[in-house]
Amino acid sequence: MTCPRCDTVVVTFPVLEALRAHAPEQAAAASICPHCLAVDAVDGGGVADTDEDAATAGDAAPEFDRVHESFPSGDGGVAFALLIGTLPSIALNKASARALREHAEREGVDTALAFDRLIEAVREAELVPGFDLERRVHQLDSLLDGH
Repeated sequence: MTCPRCDTVVVTFPVLEALRAHAPEQAAAASICPHCLAVDAVDGGGVADTDEDAATAGDAAPEFDRVHESFPSGDGGVAFALLIGTLPSIALNKASARALREHAEREGVDTALAFDRLIEAVREAELVPGFDLERRVHQLDSLLDGH
């Protein structure tokens, strides 16, 4: 499956039921582009069965390291990927962004550090998002932390 914006092969991942309200189109599966960071809904056939036992799933784990070597893995990585998806319209997605950041952090993700590493990758032209990542992360912090 490729990104409709830049034609790069995307990383697909199942969306936990608890996070579906915050996923694009409330989908059970989503994708993130390892080039432009676009996050989109995926129709049902794009991801391994989410009910499959993790021990037998093997290669079914999302390859978030294709986005960046420091990208969080597991459920925290899923929440972080969805959080990135809120950034292009952060003012409209404040509640989802808050819930996703909190979920990622409960799963052990240092979201500030993860964003810093992605911003550095943008500076080094490893990633070319379709939005100003650094500015959107600053807006995210201002919206969620600036009571």
